[in-house]
Amino acid sequence: MKARTALAAVTAFLSLSTLAPAAGASAEPADPAPGGPRRAHEPDVQGARNIDSLAVSATAGPGGSLTVAFDRRSRAESGKVPAAARRFVFLFDRSVSFNPDAFPTCDRDVVEQEGPGACPTGSRVGGGRGEFPSGESQDVLVLNSKIGKLPGVLVVFPGTGLILEQTLERVSAPYRDDYRWALDEIVPPNSTPPQDRVGTTRFQLSFGATRQHRGRTVGFAETTAMPGDTLEFGLWSDFVTGQTILPTASTDLMEE
Repeated sequence: MKARTALAAVTAFLSLSTLAPAAGASAEPADPAPGGPRRAHEPDVQGARNIDSLAVSATAGPGGSLTVAFDRRSRAESGKVPAAARRFVFLFDRSVSFNPDAFPTCDRDVVEQEGPGACPTGSRVGGGRGEFPSGESQDVLVLNSKIGKLPGVLVVFPGTGLILEQTLERVSAPYRDDYRWALDEIVPPNSTPPQDRVGTTRFQLSFGATRQHRGRTVGFAETTAMPGDTLEFGLWSDFVTGQTILPTASTDLMEE
């Protein structure tokens, strides 16, 4: 009787284990910055599955300053236009810290009403370029700002007037072994149906500027790493299809 009872219990356990995933198992990477601003909800749509790659360079400057340059390429698994993004979360090595309070800020209202040229001198802390499936490309400016009460940056496309907001946030578990800080970018919904929005095939975005502050040279980004040390970076991405991916890159710290 005991043998039959034990066999029934084992059979039931095996049946349940084939129906339910193991605890903690996940097909896609968890959100590394879940505590930041929330994006307006949109249901997932059918569309291409994206394949992304990431390259990053890290260059040390004076006073412990750092310039980090992300270079992300994206293509659709089917060979068609990549699905558009809902969020990007830039992940920075644990040795990296940020000094937004040491740099002037530029309000979004100023950029919208007068353009980025009206921002205070020293508020530009990075830049880049976006490329689209049509072959068109656009320059990008990165401006130190405040997003609500949070430190962050504005990612501005002067050619179109598009402004994206990134908030500076601490990463959540299980990412803390490799990263400490994240810049969390929300791509807000617009009037174009999600399945018809165009994703970028490549974008390059760098963070890093220096200035004199309280008698010393400070960087918008700084690192405690030494030239030759290996740094870890990542770019968590969430697309309108519901797909999330996390390409990563290791790079040795270079000297300016």
